[in-house]
Amino acid sequence: MLLSDVLYKVSLKLVDGNTSVEVKDLQIDSRKLKTGSVFVAIRGGAADGHQFIEKAIENGATVIVCEELPANKKEVVTYVQVENSAIAAALMANNFFGKPSEKVKLVGVTGTNGKTTIATLLYKLFTSLGYKCGLLSTVENQIGETVVPATHTTPDVISLNYLLGQMVEAGCTHVFMETSSHAVHQHRTTGLEYAGGIFSNITHDHLDYHKTFDEYIRVKKSFFDSLSSDAFAISNADDKRGTVMLQNTNAKKYYYSLKTVAEFKGKILDNNLSGLMMTVNEVEVHFRLIGEFNAYNLLAVYGAAICLGEDKQEVLTALSMLTGAEGRFDYSVSPKEKLIAIVDYAHTPDALLNVLATIKKLKKGFEQVITVVGCGGDRDRTKRPVMAEAACEHSDRVIFTSDNPRSEDPAQIIKDMEEGLAVSYKRKYISIVDRKEAIKTAISLANPEDIILIAGKGHEKYQEINGVRNHFDDKEIVKEMFEVLDK
Repeated sequence: MLLSDVLYKVSLKLVDGNTSVEVKDLQIDSRKLKTGSVFVAIRGGAADGHQFIEKAIENGATVIVCEELPANKKEVVTYVQVENSAIAAALMANNFFGKPSEKVKLVGVTGTNGKTTIATLLYKLFTSLGYKCGLLSTVENQIGETVVPATHTTPDVISLNYLLGQMVEAGCTHVFMETSSHAVHQHRTTGLEYAGGIFSNITHDHLDYHKTFDEYIRVKKSFFDSLSSDAFAISNADDKRGTVMLQNTNAKKYYYSLKTVAEFKGKILDNNLSGLMMTVNEVEVHFRLIGEFNAYNLLAVYGAAICLGEDKQEVLTALSMLTGAEGRFDYSVSPKEKLIAIVDYAHTPDALLNVLATIKKLKKGFEQVITVVGCGGDRDRTKRPVMAEAACEHSDRVIFTSDNPRSEDPAQIIKDMEEGLAVSYKRKYISIVDRKEAIKTAISLANPEDIILIAGKGHEKYQEINGVRNHFDDKEIVKEMFEVLDK
């Protein structure tokens, strides 16, 4: 493809060189370049791509796209100056990979909690209805039945368009994608053609990145503002910001709700370990998922399926047979002691409260709820004491432990969690830095039929400490302990 074609729709300030050169590759990482590549220098939170322009040329870049031209330019290199490199990279990637989002029905799912479950359920639902589908999620990416490991909630702009292109080549007709606020803010989704968007909810999270809650809301809302009039936008009417999210969208608006009038209305009839019995638009259905938060997720999925033209009865029948995403209210029971261990990704105060509220409703009598919880390092510190308070208020016993400490001292993260906790909670919790020991201790403290919640990591198969990802799986530790107990 010629550079002039790759630059279609990009706002150009200056071009120094030949735009008729052949583009063999497009990269935002100077280490991945090969001869004939275009390097787009993007200003990021951790590094500025402009610092790597010389390295990019050494590694084979023949075209440099940047906001500021370097002082010393090479004659054999074409330089393209743009207003915004991140937007340019998104539009260029879309062009380079053949505008893949226009060739599938792409549905974006955004919100603080529920994104993974909604996207995964949509993928499973449409696959069961006979379509070949793509999935882009926190847990994994899938092209049909082929699994591609996920490194971010939403991939970088090059990887994202490449994966969409691979999905088109594989014959996918529908793609369901978690659309994070980071991705929207960094223009990773700019230029994509969405068939629809779904809003789950918005709560306290990512203030380390967005700085204020208002800015976090604004970024989420901008995703819906960008939808076309041909798309649909579905929002949670029971969330305080549910109607605000769709205020300026050109898309067709729909709402789902358990509490108020909406196009997709649900009512919970029963909620226990065997699943949810509920009505969806007056039709009674039993689902295998558990909890009020999953009732909302199911309504969002049902609504999207109807907006995509599927038959109501077929959708409900297929949905009734599906399980959720890995690490989302993922429970196991020890055969002998009848202990219930629940592994959940809950890493925000609201998500933790939702899971604990669900557990409370599942309790039959005097079972203890023992919660193991930590907070991630290099992330929003303001939620740490809020997470700790939520755990203490709604659990009988709590163990504070490490999550992914990353570059921070895990002991200090736990101290941040303990900061300001009421004196009455002091007798409820203990702190064990080693997560494996914390899980083992929680299980050893439990009596028959007690419920142990292990929160924060869910599907993750690693623990990140000082930049190194070590193998770690909450479910594996639970399984080991249950085997010991049941001998």
